Amino acid sequence: MKHLSDEELVRLYVSTQRNPYFEALYTRYCDKVYRKCLSFTKNSERAEDFTHDIFIRVVTKLSGFREQAKFSTWLYSVTYNYCMDQLRSPRQKEVYSDEPYEGVGMYDDDDAEVAEMEAQRLNKALDHLTSDERGLLMMKYQDDISIRDIADAQQITESAVKMRLMRAKEKLRKRYLEALIFWILVGIKALTSFK
Repeated sequence: MKHLSDEELVRLYVSTQRNPYFEALYTRYCDKVYRKCLSFTKNSERAEDFTHDIFIRVVTKLSGFREQAKFSTWLYSVTYNYCMDQLRSPRQKEVYSDEPYEGVGMYDDDDAEVAEMEAQRLNKALDHLTSDERGLLMMKYQDDISIRDIADAQQITESAVKMRLMRAKEKLRKRYLEALIFWILVGIKALTSFK
């Protein structure tokens, strides 16, 4: 079954209801869905529960897959929407991805402390975004999903995706710079107090 595309597996499962076709899809995507859930929940047990619930949802909705986007994009949309629904629920605590800032690899070992401080500032700035804003930024910049696929997954126009991304980036940039300026002022104050 490794030679079959995702879409072929979906068609075969929908037409025959044979479990091996769905199991092949599950095998291909279980780890990716789990990692995405973990990036939202920051808790391995909750991420496992979310993953289980998502695949139950997927198997029940598979006949509704219309191939307007790739299966992987559709699955990502189901995963994202499920996680966001759970996090928006009043009984759930809102959490975010704490994956390391990708720019960290740009620094030599001597600069690792500076890179860590930058990553912490970025994560603190991300704290000030809504879960929708963080999710959108994660789809585009962490998961490298195209504007068109995000628009399809969110059922909004491409221009709406671009506008929301622009606003989220601007909000993130503002918070990041505020934190940077704060630490520069703290550093200056510390230096002047030593004199």
